[in-house]
Amino acid sequence: MKKDVLLVDGYNMIGSWPNLVPLKDQDKMEDARDLLLRELSEYSHYKKIQTIVVFDAQFVPGVQKKYDYRSLEVVFTQEDETADSYIEANLENYQNVLTQVTVATSDYAEQRIVLGKGSSRKSAPELYKDVQESKKEIKSDYASYRRQKSRRFSTWKDEDIDKLEEFYRKITEKK
Repeated sequence: MKKDVLLVDGYNMIGSWPNLVPLKDQDKMEDARDLLLRELSEYSHYKKIQTIVVFDAQFVPGVQKKYDYRSLEVVFTQEDETADSYIEANLENYQNVLTQVTVATSDYAEQRIVLGKGSSRKSAPELYKDVQESKKEIKSDYASYRRQKSRRFSTWKDEDIDKLEEFYRKITEKK
């Protein structure tokens, strides 16, 4: 089974995701970055995906900066380097027969380059949708876990509990 690697153009997501755009519009870029990283960290951990989030430092003087944030690798590009150019240059470092690389960006030109190099692409809205769906899956898994945990010490059979829950739903609907 191939290992999944996700390369994300960070500011591209911030400019597209409905929960991040208001923060960007209020010049709260640090808050937007933090929220993006938290959501991607949870998503990546749950889906078991190695994720690298790249932010432009194109107009910020200085050298390239990398650090780990929870389960993510975060990269701020060097001066005069875009996230797109960083992703293009480093794409081959992650590609091999054992990995499936996906690049998340809504930049059409970047998507074409990524596809030409044999990787998959995902638009910002597609990744947002995936992240939201994974949140629902996490909640569902947690509810199922809690339910199983409480049943572990019960003398009731699962079928009996299901019947009681169904009966309860019926009588509460009639009120």
